[in-house]
Amino acid sequence: MSGHVVALCGGVGGAKLAHGLALALPPDELSVIVNTGDDFQHLGLHISPDLDSVMYALAGLSDPVRGWGRRDESWAFMEALGNLNGETWFQLGDKDLAVHVERTWRLSQGASLSEVTAYLCTALGIATRVLPMSDDPVRTRVLTAQGWLDFQDYFVRRRCEPAALDFRFAGDETARAQPQALAALERPDLRAIVICPSNPFVSVEPILAVPGIRRAIRESAAPVVAVTPIIGGKAIKGPAAKMMTELGLEVSGAAIARRYADLIDGFVVDRADPMPEPIEGLTFFDAATLMNTVDDRLQLARAVLQAVDSLRRLHHD
Repeated sequence: MSGHVVALCGGVGGAKLAHGLALALPPDELSVIVNTGDDFQHLGLHISPDLDSVMYALAGLSDPVRGWGRRDESWAFMEALGNLNGETWFQLGDKDLAVHVERTWRLSQGASLSEVTAYLCTALGIATRVLPMSDDPVRTRVLTAQGWLDFQDYFVRRRCEPAALDFRFAGDETARAQPQALAALERPDLRAIVICPSNPFVSVEPILAVPGIRRAIRESAAPVVAVTPIIGGKAIKGPAAKMMTELGLEVSGAAIARRYADLIDGFVVDRADPMPEPIEGLTFFDAATLMNTVDDRLQLARAVLQAVDSLRRLHHD
């Protein structure tokens, strides 16, 4: 079945499924809308961690061991910076640094984040369209017992140690959705909207907070399918499970399905987990959601597309 697919995603887990979808679909049938709530200024550079994770995954450059950054990375810059007693809490590999420098320079010359992202994707040989959720700054903040923390301060510097009590997306009320992202969600030939297995609180919900995006998803006639980031009561990568516990939520795919329930038509749980209790208006599917290899990514993407098409047939009937 043809038609356009829009994927919403954040960092590592979402980037893996975005890569799988890119392998399963022609480039002109996929748009990836990426969280920019993690973006921040560091050492005078504009860092876009989730955009970079998606670009590196699509370009086949991701580090398979660390799960973030580029493969075959070197660290001469960080070593030299440490010798100067500089800020080394946020690790920037030498190859990764080149991307940040180029992005920052182009932004300083007046290019938008979307234009810079398109340029970098072309330079890295990526044919799939990768779209920031907005060209305007939206910044995720985390409420802890120590007060509100900027996301990277919470996530990297403090290693997610403070309990997360709430989240805020500074700038979300005035931000404008990236025009191509909004247009992709409103396409008449839209086959599906896929919410990748990213952290719902700090990867997906910042995207949904941008004015117009949640409404476009709700009003779309295409099926909306989300994929669990939780397997066996644990997050494969990142603090999603810890956050769910701290927020008083059950650590399960079912709890995330309930959080998305007003938006989605289908939810993919891991095959090893029990099928959740029924939720009205929502169809559950199961698949192998752990993506250790490139083939795993492709197989999960195909399973998601099969779920999408079965929903389309169900609604058509």
